[in-house]
Amino acid sequence: MDFTLDPHSTPHGFPPIDFRAQLNDEQFAAVTAEPGPLLVLVGAGSGKTRTLTYRVAYLLSQGVRPGEILLLTFTNKAAKEMLHRVHELTGVESGRFWGGTFHSIGHRSLRMHGETIGLPRSFTILDADESEGVLRDAVDETDRGFFKDKTHPKPGPLHAIISMSRNTQLPLSETIQRFFPQHEAVSERVPLFARKYAEKKRAANVLDYDDLLEHWLDLLRKSPATAEYFTHRFRHVLVDEYQDTNTIQSQIVDLIGAHHRVMAVGDDAQCIYTWRGANVENILTFPDRHPETQIHRIETNYRSTPQILALANGVLLAQPKGRAFEKVLRPHRANSEKPFYVQTMDGREQAQFIVQRVRGLVDEGCALRDIAILYRAHFHALDLQLELARLQIPYQITSGVRFFEQAHIRDLVALLRFVYNPGDTAAWNRIAVLLPKVGDKNAQKIHAAALDHARLMQQDLVNALGTDDVSSKVPKDAKEEWPAFVASLQQVRDMMRTMKPHNAVEIAIDGWYGDYLKGAYANYVSRLDDLKSMIGFASRYEDMQELLAQIMLLNGETSDRSADPDADALRLTTVHQAKGLEFAAVFLIGLADGSFPLRRAIEAGDVEEERRLFYVAVTRARDELYLCFPKVNTKGGPAMLQSPSRFLQELSSDLYQPLKMKRSFGW
Repeated sequence: MDFTLDPHSTPHGFPPIDFRAQLNDEQFAAVTAEPGPLLVLVGAGSGKTRTLTYRVAYLLSQGVRPGEILLLTFTNKAAKEMLHRVHELTGVESGRFWGGTFHSIGHRSLRMHGETIGLPRSFTILDADESEGVLRDAVDETDRGFFKDKTHPKPGPLHAIISMSRNTQLPLSETIQRFFPQHEAVSERVPLFARKYAEKKRAANVLDYDDLLEHWLDLLRKSPATAEYFTHRFRHVLVDEYQDTNTIQSQIVDLIGAHHRVMAVGDDAQCIYTWRGANVENILTFPDRHPETQIHRIETNYRSTPQILALANGVLLAQPKGRAFEKVLRPHRANSEKPFYVQTMDGREQAQFIVQRVRGLVDEGCALRDIAILYRAHFHALDLQLELARLQIPYQITSGVRFFEQAHIRDLVALLRFVYNPGDTAAWNRIAVLLPKVGDKNAQKIHAAALDHARLMQQDLVNALGTDDVSSKVPKDAKEEWPAFVASLQQVRDMMRTMKPHNAVEIAIDGWYGDYLKGAYANYVSRLDDLKSMIGFASRYEDMQELLAQIMLLNGETSDRSADPDADALRLTTVHQAKGLEFAAVFLIGLADGSFPLRRAIEAGDVEEERRLFYVAVTRARDELYLCFPKVNTKGGPAMLQSPSRFLQELSSDLYQPLKMKRSFGW
């Protein structure tokens, strides 16, 4: 089917759209392209949603029926927004399209055709908690003692391992080695658990979230008639954020789009979710899988100043040749200031500078909500959160909870509180219930028994926990773990008595709680980084009483936070969570090698995704960009000199301007 642009042709009865007037040259070329394989590389801030929306409207204007268009997105919100805009443009109701997330379209397809591969239409879908419950039962039936070892992955992390393997189509052993190295010791046992989990789901006629993709792909592969039906029905397949597709999603698109009328829209330079299974190779090799692909580049950026874009282009230039599509962001806006390079002594001075400059921006008329602090990892913002709390400057964290509100930080603090003051039953209850089958009532009974024994024998309560009288009150499932738990508490107590607070924190992390953390969370490595940053924080205090008092006071000051997205509060967020957002002013903090890029990425020899993250970060800024480098790192204990991030060192120095700071933070 050939397209000929006819502005007066409105087969569906909507008023003619002047595509030429509504779109820039790059957008117009992509929107009105002839049917065929189309790879549309849309630079940051260049109108991706507009391009997709107008492509759908253009197809309709050329006589394509709504039911012949398949729009695949990564969030229902994105699909609804695009189809709503199409409705505003054309009057065609969104319900007449097949548009939605991969998982929602997969579910719809399986309801219609699942019986072809033996899947009854009456299947139900498990939520995340239910999926973990079925997996827990499958493991217990196979290896009853598996979850008793606290270093083994609990049902949640174990489910994450199996899910990653399924979505990347990597063997479980390789998945564990690449993404969950803390669990290599059990890698040989996981395949059996995965098989038993699948069997239990089949027997119960239930599907988990990943099954919606796996079975959909299975359906397309095993039933040629069904695959042909979808290929014939959907004459045009449009995929949003194509760089974020995983292996299964890419294969589904290739099968449904066997006619090669696929428009893949995305930006390889913004592929930052490989830890969730995204595979940048999908977009890089799209032209290989779809012969005669037309590549359209949409590079006119409406968001940022020319100087910010010049720096962003410098980041792109540093990518390895042949491992990325070449693109150059072109500015639409007028000239302004170059990005600022700010070198501070350490994280505390970095925080003080940011607070002073934020106040200046507000005085100049910028709203707090339009200022963002971006960081690679949550603990990088600890000093800033402390400074904002001290000065009572409102802020919101859009990438999770505040530092001291995180579960693993609260656990560690509770452990320290209890050892310092064994009468603190609230702290005791928080850590005791982390043991297998120990609930609140058990925790209270154990504490009461320890208190009685300590009084009777005039003994330290922490020592009393290790006596036979007290251990007899411990539930059977926790008995194996109990001696290590008590020994760890005793080691922390001894360290509190003889050494500095940061030594006690370090021994607490290295002990029982560190082992617990390994099995409790799929993102163990990043949580461990958070805990280690507490060592540096604790080194600022001479005694444990002062440290604990400061933490609890800070918790009280920071717990009253507004959830109102429109509240005029400073935005603090990880770069991952900032993708798709924009701000008048952006402060990118912690730009030291080992922090951004992360040390583990450097050690693994894989910094390309980190570089793409850096590119995403700098392109969030509209008017002002501050690149902050603290020379000294105190996060893990003793102060250490740092080198500027290699991503800064790769840039030509004429792309930014140093901001010379005085002690009073004048400039």
